[in-house]
Amino acid sequence: MPTTSRSSTDTVRTRAIRERLSDRLVREIVAPDVGNRVLYDADLRGFGVRITASGARAFVLNYRAKGRERRITIGQYPTWTVLAARKQAEQLRRQIDLGQDPLDERIAERSAPTVRELFDRYASEHLPTKAPRSAADDRSMWQKDILPVLGPKKVAEISPRDCDELHRAISTTRPTRANRVIEVLRKALNLAIRWGWIERNPASGARRNPEPKRTRYLSKVEVVRLMAALEEHPERSSADALLFMMLTGCRRGEALNATWGQFDLERRVWTKASAETKQRREHRVPYSQAVADILDRRRAETVGTSIFPGSLGAPLCDVRRTWKAACEKAGLSGVRIHDLRHTFASLLASSGQSLLVVGELLGHSTPQTTKRYANLYDDSLRAAAESVSIALR
Repeated sequence: MPTTSRSSTDTVRTRAIRERLSDRLVREIVAPDVGNRVLYDADLRGFGVRITASGARAFVLNYRAKGRERRITIGQYPTWTVLAARKQAEQLRRQIDLGQDPLDERIAERSAPTVRELFDRYASEHLPTKAPRSAADDRSMWQKDILPVLGPKKVAEISPRDCDELHRAISTTRPTRANRVIEVLRKALNLAIRWGWIERNPASGARRNPEPKRTRYLSKVEVVRLMAALEEHPERSSADALLFMMLTGCRRGEALNATWGQFDLERRVWTKASAETKQRREHRVPYSQAVADILDRRRAETVGTSIFPGSLGAPLCDVRRTWKAACEKAGLSGVRIHDLRHTFASLLASSGQSLLVVGELLGHSTPQTTKRYANLYDDSLRAAAESVSIALR
């Protein structure tokens, strides 16, 4: 057996006969003058230790996979002992014999996309399909809630527990928002499945906080008081925008982003652009004489393309201050701007208009959405039933 003494002419530097690697042997290997060299183990095929000119030592395994010569690094010496490295090499060799390529798997794992990369693709491919306000809300949830917690994590490593813990943390102060965050994350992970990044969605089945249905309808008396308060408000652009929402049942974003080019003033028809509607489709809807009067007033008071401009001419971004002041003057409490839309629907229903008409005016994409207002027809249906009863008597 050759000696490992550096003074011997048969040193490790010149050794040609393979030996079984040991910690002593690895320590005593003489580094090459340049580059690196590999000393292979005599027992385990392909297993060896690589030594660089700087003296660094690392265990490697050479193998062939799909006709290619491959080399995978197991770990650095002395962090890895010879015994530990040999056991790992034996495990890798078993994988290779089963047709796997551990180096390809390691490369794939290192290059696997992170949650931050998932957001980047979600933002570039999915957010443009949503309405601007909805897209901005999604982006806010990613930046404030999802990325600070899961951003560096590999998408393939996200577990149901990660999703539950994220939901639980947000729920302590914002229970409804927690539900929205999980919905956004679930959608992104569904897209990740479609893109071939993962095979299952860990956010599926995540718990949800109870969300009691809240729908506030203003009575006719409350509507009269609110309209009077808005008519008297000095901020005419925001007050007219709120009156416009009340009389059309439109969403806030649809009203604030409305432009003159969307209106056929002669035929009294408003064609909402697909980019401004929640359903992302064009919505053509007739409007009343009261709305026409508001538009005439706006036409006389504004310049530019926006119907409800702010002080600098750009579309209004917010009307909450005007809304709060008008509600206080009208003696209303617990009323949201979106409740104007519900009130519009309730007044349509109470006047005997069908669910089809209600859905068309509100721009619902499916009848199921409009059915939430079906209970508002109880009075008219009861009256119809009474008419039959009276006729029979």
